[in-house]
Formats: sequence, C-alpha cells, structure tokens
Amino acid sequence: MVTFNRSIPALVLCLCGLVMSGPASAEIKLGVVNFQKLLEEAPQTKAAMQALENEFAPRRRELLTMQNDLKAKDEKLQKEGAVMAEADRAKAEKSLRDQQREFSRKAGEFQDDASTRRNEEIGKVQRYLVNEIQGYAVAQGFDLVLGEGVFYAKPPYDITANVLAVLATKPTSLPAQAPATPPAPAKPTGSPK
Repeated sequence: MVTFNRSIPALVLCLCGLVMSGPASAEIKLGVVNFQKLLEEAPQTKAAMQALENEFAPRRRELLTMQNDLKAKDEKLQKEGAVMAEADRAKAEKSLRDQQREFSRKAGEFQDDASTRRNEEIGKVQRYLVNEIQGYAVAQGFDLVLGEGVFYAKPPYDITANVLAVLATKPTSLPAQAPATPPAPAKPTGSPK
C-alpha cells in the first residue's frame, strides 16, 4: 500500500508529461472551471431554488401558523392553568401535547421532503451544467477542462465566467431531459496551423 501511495505522484507526473509531450507543433488548450461558483451563480440554479421555494411555501406557512397557534395555547395554559379545574387542565395539557407531536411530525416530514426535492433539483442542475461545460469546451476548442481538485489556475485558464455568460443566454428552466453527449465540435474555418 505504501508503494502504491508513493507511485501516485509519479503516475500523475507521467500523465502530465504525456499530455504535454504531444506533437511539438500542437498547442494544448486548457481551461479550468470553478464548478462550485458556477453552481452558485448559474441562473438555472437560482430559478430551480425559487421554484422549490414556491413549491414549499404553502406548507411552510401552514407550519408557521401551527407553531404560532401552539405557542398561544401554551401561553394561555400557563396563565389560566392554575385556576382551571383539574380535569380541564389535564385535558388541555393532553390536547397541547398531541398538537405538539403532530406539529413535530409535520415539521419533520416537511424537512425530509424539502431536502429530498432540493437534492433532486441540485442533481438536475449539476448534470445540466456538466453538459453545458462540455458543450462550451467543444465549441471553443478546448483540449482539456479541469474542475474539482484545482487549487490554483492562472486567470486566462479559468473559463468559469465565460461559461456563466453562456448560461445567462440560456433559458433558466432546465430541459426535461439533458442531452447525453455534448454537441459535436464546430468545423474549423480557415487553414490549420
């Protein structure tokens, strides 16, 4: 295992050497995408999050109303409990506990449903962004575009802003089914180098 771990950096250096040692006359066009920034700033992400907000707003309002109602009932019971008949107080306490349990159950279901839907939507957006990055790379003639795991890239290599600019021209709602492969590269115009 130790030998394997020591050989990983050597393997990475060899792969970099192979990429860089291609034909001497060929230039390799590299790009770097900050995927997290792309995910945060893409209009499609913002539209998906707004749609989720709209989808869950009625349930959120219902829970807030229920919470305020429980708080008011608890305060009333605290004030009037001392002067209530024992049977009435016990009945009110049981009713409040039952309503609090119901609220907790509904709040838990809400959190689970909202989390599940958010993960589904983020997954759709991520797949869409990967396809858009691939399409942009093909259209712009990039040989290699790196994403996660890049700790530094010179600004000319960072194409995140360029991809965001392309995304801003696209519809904010995601297509029903993302294409499985990026579009074919454009035919070069002009003479080859």
